[in-house]
Amino acid sequence: MSNATQLAPAAPPIEKQTTVGNYFVSNYPPFSFWKPEFVQDALAALDRPAPADLQSAIAEEAQERRVGVLEAGRNKRSAGGLECWEGLSPSLHHSITPPHSAPPSLQPGHALFANPQSAIHNPQPPPLGVYLHIPFCRKRCHFCYFKVYTDKDSPAIRGYIEAALRELALYAAKPALAGRKANFVYFGGGTPSYLSVDQLTQLTQGMKQLVPWDEAEEVTFECEPGTLTSHKLEAIREMGVTRLSLGVENFDDHILEINGRAHHSKEIARAYSFARELGFPQINIDLIAGMVEETESNWRECVRKAIDLSPDSVTIYQMEVPYNTGIYQTMKAAGQLAAPVADWETKRAWVGWAFAELEKAGYTVGSAYTAVKNKDTARFLYRDRLWAGADLIGLGVASFGHLQGTHYQNQHDFEPYVNAVQSGRFPIYRAMTPTAEERLIREFILQLKLGQTRCDYFLKKFGVDVRERFAEPLQRLHDWGFGEVEDGTVRLSREGLLQVDRLLHEFFLPEHRNARYA
Repeated sequence: MSNATQLAPAAPPIEKQTTVGNYFVSNYPPFSFWKPEFVQDALAALDRPAPADLQSAIAEEAQERRVGVLEAGRNKRSAGGLECWEGLSPSLHHSITPPHSAPPSLQPGHALFANPQSAIHNPQPPPLGVYLHIPFCRKRCHFCYFKVYTDKDSPAIRGYIEAALRELALYAAKPALAGRKANFVYFGGGTPSYLSVDQLTQLTQGMKQLVPWDEAEEVTFECEPGTLTSHKLEAIREMGVTRLSLGVENFDDHILEINGRAHHSKEIARAYSFARELGFPQINIDLIAGMVEETESNWRECVRKAIDLSPDSVTIYQMEVPYNTGIYQTMKAAGQLAAPVADWETKRAWVGWAFAELEKAGYTVGSAYTAVKNKDTARFLYRDRLWAGADLIGLGVASFGHLQGTHYQNQHDFEPYVNAVQSGRFPIYRAMTPTAEERLIREFILQLKLGQTRCDYFLKKFGVDVRERFAEPLQRLHDWGFGEVEDGTVRLSREGLLQVDRLLHEFFLPEHRNARYA
């Protein structure tokens, strides 16, 4: 990035108050562009052996179908019909505006396609991950936007476990999974630690028989501290879990209670002590900056207590308020536009202070959200592999997956998910196969969340010099004081890192910039 010769354009305005909507960017293109019409692409990907040597033809065929669907939607709209695209979720009907034709960036002459083989041919399949969503909780947190249930009894939970194993068996029988083992495994929720020891044993033994874990480099397991006993933690350790993630969020009982958390502060210390005694290779603690009624003094005390515990990593999220949260429902009933949580400027300042304190304690800031005690031993392979295009089997209700170039999401609700699996069908609800350019953008923006990324990675994988492809947005980041390109590395400043998710939209294709994200 060169020094600006003219008056630098103003950075995108910072929305001071926290209003409703998705802030964090976790994938690209936006989820609102994933559609039921493209589920056929996900099913076709499963029938192709890995690695896919014909990935170019596959991507082109999928793109032709995408443009065809978009054109059909445009024709339907131009003919005067008021109906939305067939099969779209009602919640997305008003959030998607289809491009009227394929954008210039998709044309064959684009520089991205100058060296297609470098972008699409890999002699080995990418790493394979397995993600399982456990949607059960003792309570629903007021800020939670995930698919969770607090009313399921033991038979329903047992039925869900059986459905997840049936779903994995469907995947294991497909050519795309032939001979492949899991490189990483992630149990997310919800609350995976809500399951009993017997349920966990049934689940994990069945999973290992279908897709072996014996070569997995990382197995992550999310926990709510109040659900953990020494007996359950022993079972979790015996499962092969290498990275235990404790959803602490805050250490103050009042803050925990008013935000709908089920655990209390004393359960945090007890669970952490048990986990340390059992020798988990890595223990992570989650914190949330800006919870309801949180103050600066409370936040600083939380950071101090986290440092005193000395976990291997600390993950800090800035509170957002998506539409499907209890906080939003309260706002809506009261006619409020601003959420009753800290504003964005405050949250960024709090996280910046926390990162500085963690660095004083010997931690290294490794992403916009995470600080690690030892960067050589405390890793987060689930994140790193996915942000570099790994394959992921997404199991369970509403889970997201990615196989051989196609992204997909499962059925959003419990009964449709279980019914689909019991009838021998993949429970996939919507999907999307990104173009080569969209894959490039996806990996580039996600890796920017690490604070820095190497340009030669993208040149080798996609045949594209990102300094040229993203020259304009990179220049803007430089002019705003948020980033630099130096020695072949795109690097964000600390100020840029703390607000990276709002900056990533600068790299979106035009048709994605103003669309609803989820």
